[in-house]
Amino acid sequence: MSTSSAEGAAPAARTWVLPDETPPVRLMSTIWADADGVHDDLRTVADVDEWLDAVGVDRAGAHATEAELASTRALRDAVRRLAAYVTRDGRPGAASAVADVVAAISQVNSIAAKLPAPRLTLGDGRLERGADGGPSPVTTGLAQIAEQAVGLLGGADAARLRACYAPGCLLYFVKTHPRREWCSVACGNRVRAARHYQRARGRKADE
Repeated sequence: MSTSSAEGAAPAARTWVLPDETPPVRLMSTIWADADGVHDDLRTVADVDEWLDAVGVDRAGAHATEAELASTRALRDAVRRLAAYVTRDGRPGAASAVADVVAAISQVNSIAAKLPAPRLTLGDGRLERGADGGPSPVTTGLAQIAEQAVGLLGGADAARLRACYAPGCLLYFVKTHPRREWCSVACGNRVRAARHYQRARGRKADE
């Protein structure tokens, strides 16, 4: 999701859906919908770079590759499938490109497993703790988000994960307040407007 600027003006800062949610939920939210249809915010390697920056992943100056774009989208689709499973989400429009729960679990686990691990090395006659050389900072960032997704979907917070059933919405959110029912204020407003319209229509039909 992006904002536009007037011709000749500096480009407006890019905005992303549900900025206050956790990185796994924000990753799910790179698929979203409005009156113009369904949108995918992760179409290019530049999108991956910008999204990682937005969620606070340190890329250490590295840029996503086409393979990492594919991994990001695969992780997003897997996490969306598992969110649907956890929330028993039946919204047809929110269906993930990953249809199988077991395949989604495997995808998340395989990306989480790419976190760099410390290794023992021998230097100057003593043992030292060193890095394993590991993947790129982009892949490491994705692995961190996959690990967070494991914690969200398989931990206590899974009970607070919700699908937003506002008209046309495809998003998920973590229910942070007992009275929260929608992913955003905008969705809540749409639901209230729809209810008001139905009540007004019902009254008119009774006249």
